[in-house]
Amino acid sequence: MKLLFITSTRLGDAVLSTGLLDHLVAGDGVETTVVCGPVAAELFECLPGLERVIVLDKEPRKKHWFVLWRQTVGTWWNLVVDLRASAVPFILMRNRRRTKFRGGAGHRVESLARWYGVDPVPSPKVWTSPSHRRHAIRLVPCEGPVLGLAPTASGRGKIWPWENYVALARRLTSPEGALPGGRVIIMGGPEEHGLTQPVVDALPRETTSNLTGSEHLLTLAEVMRRCAVVIANDSGLMHLAAASGTPTVGLFGPSPVETYAPWGRHTAVVTSSTGAMKDITVDSVERTVGELLER
Repeated sequence: MKLLFITSTRLGDAVLSTGLLDHLVAGDGVETTVVCGPVAAELFECLPGLERVIVLDKEPRKKHWFVLWRQTVGTWWNLVVDLRASAVPFILMRNRRRTKFRGGAGHRVESLARWYGVDPVPSPKVWTSPSHRRHAIRLVPCEGPVLGLAPTASGRGKIWPWENYVALARRLTSPEGALPGGRVIIMGGPEEHGLTQPVVDALPRETTSNLTGSEHLLTLAEVMRRCAVVIANDSGLMHLAAASGTPTVGLFGPSPVETYAPWGRHTAVVTSSTGAMKDITVDSVERTVGELLER
């Protein structure tokens, strides 16, 4: 079976689509081509039955869809699933197509399952390789608790002040904290050094590792699996942590938490009553982390 799966350009939405993709590739003989944006491309490299990943860069006048058509028109597809509502599925040779996805009420993961008719709702998933796991072990040897911080996001309005991340890390790793003596791992994308560096500079060098922009996305997922908890703004890395199965606390201001909260019973959120990230207190996040770890 030949499957063409067209997902989001953004990392977070791409991660949230992996539950549906995992459902589609279940079983033998599924050869999958995934179409996504550059930032999400590494996410799919270990997908079972992957034939290739087509990285789609947006171009003026939507020329990127013509580029995609040229790369896929010579194949007969058994199934084309398009989460971007493009015209491509209508002009390819295929047996079946599913397109025109529109997120409805509730969480995006639930919306995807409802749109495709999947029950129960499939949870997002991250596929990695032994090499990613080995590298993560080298980066984060299991010697005491590990606190993961992802203090970045796609928009300034979604970012909790870096001073608060520093204060929280100091509290959690203090002798009286939830992760006494813990190591702190700072994570961010290749273009986000300016957002993570103040946090890195303010924490003890001997117990802090900065992985901003330096590691493969799937290695980061394995690093997250070695963390006791990951605390993140509403971002792609937050969703990656939750999909990896790591206890995850998401911090939300202006974005709709009912749609984009980290998915799973191993997650929790802290929201701003005003919509401003600066109004989330360190006390409230520390309390939520403690409650999540106890749960």
